[in-house]
Amino acid sequence: METQCLLRTTPPFFPIVSHKPHPSSSSSNSNNNPPLPRKIIWQWKREGLILGRDNIVDCASLIQTLARKRMPQVAHQLVLEMNSQGLIPNNSTMSALLLCYADNRLFPQAHAIWEEMLTTTSSMPDTEVVSEYMDAYGKMGHFSQVIKILDQLILHRFNLLPEVYPLAISCFGKYGQLDLMEKTLKEMVSKGIPIDSATGNAFVRYYSIFGSLTKMEIAYARLKRSRHLIEEDGIRAMSFAYIKERKFYKLGEFLDGVGLGRKNVGNLLWNLLLLSYAANFKMKTMQRQFLKMLDSSFRPDLTTFNIRALAFSRMSMFWDLHLSLEHMKHEGVVPDLVTYDSVVDAYLDRRLGRNLDFTLNNMNADDSPVVLTDPLVFEALGKGDFHSSSEAFMDFTAQKKWTYKQLIAVYLKKQFRRNQIFWNY
Repeated sequence: METQCLLRTTPPFFPIVSHKPHPSSSSSNSNNNPPLPRKIIWQWKREGLILGRDNIVDCASLIQTLARKRMPQVAHQLVLEMNSQGLIPNNSTMSALLLCYADNRLFPQAHAIWEEMLTTTSSMPDTEVVSEYMDAYGKMGHFSQVIKILDQLILHRFNLLPEVYPLAISCFGKYGQLDLMEKTLKEMVSKGIPIDSATGNAFVRYYSIFGSLTKMEIAYARLKRSRHLIEEDGIRAMSFAYIKERKFYKLGEFLDGVGLGRKNVGNLLWNLLLLSYAANFKMKTMQRQFLKMLDSSFRPDLTTFNIRALAFSRMSMFWDLHLSLEHMKHEGVVPDLVTYDSVVDAYLDRRLGRNLDFTLNNMNADDSPVVLTDPLVFEALGKGDFHSSSEAFMDFTAQKKWTYKQLIAVYLKKQFRRNQIFWNY
């Protein structure tokens, strides 16, 4: 606790100084005002935190705190002071120091720690530390260093290859280095290491984000050949790629191929299928698929209802919209801002604002506004005018608590003023 207190009272950039007293300073002054690292070590000794005769010290949490506070100089000085007093940092402390240097872009110091840990049998960092160390270089675009780390692990820690190859692949993919990702995968397979589900899914995700649709589909075909299932993140990434390119027919084919009967991803597959038809306003097909969804024992959720409500709203299908809202109420699904948007926009687009109360009286308009609809819906259908205006209004006003009723009143007033200005011109 006192150590944390010392840190709080220390400026963020603590200079690295020599541990030898300055010629012009007396020894008494040096003892009266010891540097911060010496105070910290003195506190450890007083609290009995130095382990046994081996003088091993675990200060990983302190080093991590210094890293977060952007104080790598203090961490460096602390280690120097420990060395001068014959104290030995344990493995977790060395790992924390490695990441402290790397995250603060002190790569030469990080490299020195890394080399020392590689050559010491008992000091090998765990895979999470290796992953973060690779990412530190990846963020700076130093991918040759990531390759070097992998090569060093191949040389010194061959038994860890099944774990570290996927880390390098993920690092390359995360920063859009698809060629390096492919090259590393081929190297991994050539060493007899199989492609696991996580790596196969990572390939699909990264090609969905950074590659073309064709390359993404090739990555997915490779995943299927390996007999691994595509996971939820992969489904979302591929669906987003198809939606972004407005390839809704292909999206439907993909979802059908994944298998609409899968239960481990909830309603995601059915919702995306309904979305693919709603985005093209194929209303009859959307309705047929919705009935198939119910027949397959899937219960509609908020996103399911809002996809249909937005489609009905844009097509001014008021009767279908009302039936959907009644079904929603029957299922006990609470509307969100997107649901209210579909109602408000539908009525105002047809200049039926006076009839809004007919629908709103059956909804709890005194609730606080929330948005719980899957964001992929907005990628395909966009946000309605009431939805966008309400979010902007809540962001730029001081009032903290709003209700749907209040937002609708403000929006109607805004629309009324806009119409007045139009007719005056």
